[in-house]
Amino acid sequence: MPHLDHLITAIVAGWGALGVFALMVPESAGLVVPSEIVLLLAGVSVSRGRMDIVTAMVAGTAGNVVGSLALYWVGTRTVGRPPRAGSKAARALARCDALLVRHGASRAVFLARLMPLARSFVSLPAGRVRVPLVRFTILTTAGCALWAIAFVGAGALAGDTYGRIGSGVRDVTVVVLAAFAAAWVVRRRRRTGRAERIS
Repeated sequence: MPHLDHLITAIVAGWGALGVFALMVPESAGLVVPSEIVLLLAGVSVSRGRMDIVTAMVAGTAGNVVGSLALYWVGTRTVGRPPRAGSKAARALARCDALLVRHGASRAVFLARLMPLARSFVSLPAGRVRVPLVRFTILTTAGCALWAIAFVGAGALAGDTYGRIGSGVRDVTVVVLAAFAAAWVVRRRRRTGRAERIS
């Protein structure tokens, strides 16, 4: 999607943190805006002194939370209305539903925030099953903050080399976040297992 990439670049360069926020809202509301590129470009702007790193991370996280709350609200009003079969949204929702079943609704909200595509749609099933709003907001903020910190940091480290190694930086960052999520799941399962043995 070269045209979309150029548009994202122009918005981040021209609007700064406000542009990052504006782009991250629809990304978490199920629309096709690649958050990885938005945040990596924000990091590149940080490396060039055009944006403060904390501001970039906060803008990305805040935009994600706002978009997630909007989609959560939609989810509370779309119970029993599945998306068109075979669509990207349907596949993403199926992945999110599997997470909800495997890990429980609350834990799945956090885990999905560290997974491409699933992170954009998990708010919808979370709204459908009525994950408590305060818990949903806290877990969403935590997961989105980790995502923003990782990608803004990677973009800042890449700096002007991003144009040559952009896809590599994106892929490595996704793998690191996936490894973190897996480690978190393993740790939680071990802790739960110990608690069950003690009881």
